[in-house]
Amino acid sequence: MKTNIIRKNPMQVPSPVGKYSHITIIPKDATMYAFSGQIGVDQDDQLPVGLIEQTTNTFKNIEALLATEGLDASHVVKVNIWATEEIDWHHFDQQWEVMFGHSYPSMTIAYVSALGLPDIKIEIELWAAK
Repeated sequence: MKTNIIRKNPMQVPSPVGKYSHITIIPKDATMYAFSGQIGVDQDDQLPVGLIEQTTNTFKNIEALLATEGLDASHVVKVNIWATEEIDWHHFDQQWEVMFGHSYPSMTIAYVSALGLPDIKIEIELWAAK
């Protein structure tokens, strides 16, 4: 049974500038899951050079990671995204829509000068509840 997670965008604040919810309410009886940041390594532990390929792999890794705990994207309540170069929003939004549909989690995005290893271009951290 899925927890009744509530997502809101109150009229009193400006509309989201992307596909996310300003507020995500997690019921008090929910189990919270904190996931480490996921990167774009493939199944052979290779990290592609390009941001688009890393982004695609990162979303695949997130989906697999959620599944290990019996979760899916509907359980995700918060996403933090860090990138070292400008995100290709057309590609990113396609991946985002495939994963989340129209039930968007709360989200923060930051551009940073570096991540944990020099070749990592994007890292995505998740919080989920069930």
